[in-house]
Amino acid sequence: MLRGRARPPGPRLRQEKIAEAVRRQGRVSVEQLAARFRTSHETIRRDLSALAEAGAVLKVHGGARLPGRQEEGPFRERMAINAVGKRVIAEKVAGLIAPGETLFIDTGSTTLMCAEEIGKIAGLTVVTNSTRIAAVLAERGNRTAVFLLGGRFDGDNQETVGPTAIAEIQGFHADHALITVGALDAGAGASDYNFDEAQVARAMLDNADGLIVAADASKFERRAAFTVCPLARITALVTDREPQGRLAAALSAVGAVVH
Repeated sequence: MLRGRARPPGPRLRQEKIAEAVRRQGRVSVEQLAARFRTSHETIRRDLSALAEAGAVLKVHGGARLPGRQEEGPFRERMAINAVGKRVIAEKVAGLIAPGETLFIDTGSTTLMCAEEIGKIAGLTVVTNSTRIAAVLAERGNRTAVFLLGGRFDGDNQETVGPTAIAEIQGFHADHALITVGALDAGAGASDYNFDEAQVARAMLDNADGLIVAADASKFERRAAFTVCPLARITALVTDREPQGRLAAALSAVGAVVH
């Protein structure tokens, strides 16, 4: 058997690693990345363009850096985007939840609206990393038991993330994981623009019997840097407009129910 240098990673894996490097270091150069991945400067520039289009990095002269808060949009600003569609989604999600069930709910403007509707259902147990969602459910009462995950606190999103949150998720088992995602694509599946939030979502779905993805149609046919799951893991997609084309066919092929 011939032995040689390991083959460099493919474009998708390389881009995921580049995005992680930017997240950890804050800024990277084309020169550094080309040396690390043993590829051309032009290839790295194409990778950075793809990541910038997805919102994972901000291209600058000679490299890339983390996008600022304003590129991603503050949480309160995101709450106002497509509020009518998100309310439709929230009402549909509540119809999928039965009294007494246990749910994971991750952080997002859509899942926060879902929590307002879910809070009307009696006797739930909810595990969340969102202090906003925890507060909404606690205020509703309705015999809902709320467990707030610990971890590193993000003030804008009012959420906990990181290894502590991941470890605590593994101490629960839920009937449903209710998550929102940044992008949904026939080939790439569900993905997110935030590394930490993608990790939390993956941990939640790994410890639940079913996965409900709440995402409006603006997320369709898009790809983000951080993979959450393939379409085959989705039990139900709840949205404000039916997907079309390749995405609709792919969801049907894996048996994901669209509401």
